[in-house]
Amino acid sequence: FQHHMGDDTKSPAKALLDQVASMRKDGPNQVIFELTGGNADFSYIAADYHIAIKPAKDGKIDANDGIGTGGYVVQEFDPGVRSFFTRNSNYFKSDRAHFDEVELLSVIDPTARTNALTTGEVDVMDRVDLKTAHLLGRTSGIKVEETTGTKHYTFPMRTDTPPFDDNNVRMALKHAVNREEIVEKVLFGHGVVGNDHPIAPSNPFHAATLEQRTYDPDKAKFYADKAGGSIKVQLSAADAAFPGAVDAAVLYKEHAAAAGIEIEVIREPNDGYWSNVWMQKPWCACYWGGRPTEDWMFSVAYKGGGSWNDTFWAHERFDQLLIDARAETDQTKRRAMYFEMQQIVRDEGGVVVPMFANYVFAMADKVQHGPLAGNWDMDGDKFIEKWWFA
Repeated sequence: FQHHMGDDTKSPAKALLDQVASMRKDGPNQVIFELTGGNADFSYIAADYHIAIKPAKDGKIDANDGIGTGGYVVQEFDPGVRSFFTRNSNYFKSDRAHFDEVELLSVIDPTARTNALTTGEVDVMDRVDLKTAHLLGRTSGIKVEETTGTKHYTFPMRTDTPPFDDNNVRMALKHAVNREEIVEKVLFGHGVVGNDHPIAPSNPFHAATLEQRTYDPDKAKFYADKAGGSIKVQLSAADAAFPGAVDAAVLYKEHAAAAGIEIEVIREPNDGYWSNVWMQKPWCACYWGGRPTEDWMFSVAYKGGGSWNDTFWAHERFDQLLIDARAETDQTKRRAMYFEMQQIVRDEGGVVVPMFANYVFAMADKVQHGPLAGNWDMDGDKFIEKWWFA
């Protein structure tokens, strides 16, 4: 926890831990956390993948040690290329980690991933090419799985950078996208339209009654006129952001043209996208896995000053509601707060959220699993721990 706390840390988990005042050991198996305020969802925070328990050296995390608390031991790790693990014989969960060895490969090209699965080179693949998912599902010996969850594809605008510092520009662009067409042509129906906030229909405090924003070129032109009459912007995209991101950006350009808005699509390299484009370029394509709780999602990506606040947006009322809602235990009051926060982000925030996407992955028939979680890719990213060979 301390690794992610303090003024000097750049950890995305910092915003989640800002309210931890102190920690102390209380016996051999218990730690007491003292918070600066109430947090009804604090127990969820330990599940954040950034806060995995790792070995320490000289009072700091030794990230290169390779020894943790998981079901597998790291044998080889080449970031962005390959990882190789062997089973941890001392794993404390007797009914988990069934594979003797696990090899993870990073293969960006969807055709190459598909070929690797169908030829038996790999047993499992994530992020099935949605254009051909129906065909892959018909392949002998292969099964395609799909779960709904909190994953959403976005176009964040840096609100600290002109012209996106003008909410009229942001509102014009939010009305200038045909969400239904993007869901149809990019997700091929494997998802639903978004409403310019990150809280998914599967979240408990989703604002289902908040009016759905629709494609309205006239309204987009109205806001463009309020912004000065002419909007010409660049939209950076690469399929590293999400599968079909470039196609989605091109569709967006076509939609916006009907409102007199000019969007120049910049096709960025896949390599280095998350370092050189995301949170660097004024407007780009992005992917979010979402989070199990509203507070978690809002704290990581929307709290003013957050490390992963990719719109660089800050809103005093929103930040106060964030504090109040996490401490509120009356569910009716809490729901009202989160509803207002979703509305604020929708109408004043810097992100276009055109769609929520399903998780679609595929595997050989010999790979078996229980009920699938929908909180992240591949069974909540627990596939190597929970799945097994028949």
